[in-house]
Amino acid sequence: MSEHRHGDLSEHGHHHDNHFSDMEARVKALETLLTEKGLIDPAAIDAIVETYETKVGPRNGAGVVAKAWVDPAFAEWLRHDATAAIASLGFAGRQGEHMRAVFNTPATHNLVVCTLCSCYPWSVLGLPPVWYKAPPYRSRAVIDPRGVLAEFGLDLPADKKVRVWDSTAELRYLVVPERPDGTEGFSEAALAALVTRDSMIGTGLALSPEAVR
Repeated sequence: MSEHRHGDLSEHGHHHDNHFSDMEARVKALETLLTEKGLIDPAAIDAIVETYETKVGPRNGAGVVAKAWVDPAFAEWLRHDATAAIASLGFAGRQGEHMRAVFNTPATHNLVVCTLCSCYPWSVLGLPPVWYKAPPYRSRAVIDPRGVLAEFGLDLPADKKVRVWDSTAELRYLVVPERPDGTEGFSEAALAALVTRDSMIGTGLALSPEAVR
């Protein structure tokens, strides 16, 4: 069973083709020019991008999830006013001002997509992965979410409902994955290490304790 939830798609307010925006094209051209003149090191730029893509942003979101796992009051606040709850931890800003948290349960798995563009909560997840912006993911996540999840290596039980949430320019989603078994007594920091970017999009699960040992 799958279910697709979304806002008014006319509200996205983004450029919806699959090419670089004017700003992105200018940045690429400037980067190429500065590289050719020997003024910047492409490897250094790649390292900076990697940091924001996989470390800084996702670690913020992982901290939010870990706190929700250990603090029922915070989890309830996150459920009812994710924007305020996340901001209370100091994570706010670009494309993360209006947030909604959706919680995975034994009966329901949540998946996030932006069908017309690539709306993404940078402040908690960092830079969006390339596949998140790709047309095949954006279309198939709605049409065949179980098939997409299987391609990510996530095979869900047939009786587990899949809900697909469509981000818009006004509202972004954060998936709170289920807390892994065997983590009783873990500190927030230890729990945060189990939370991946993909688990907060819904294309993966939180890691087991064994996976990070």
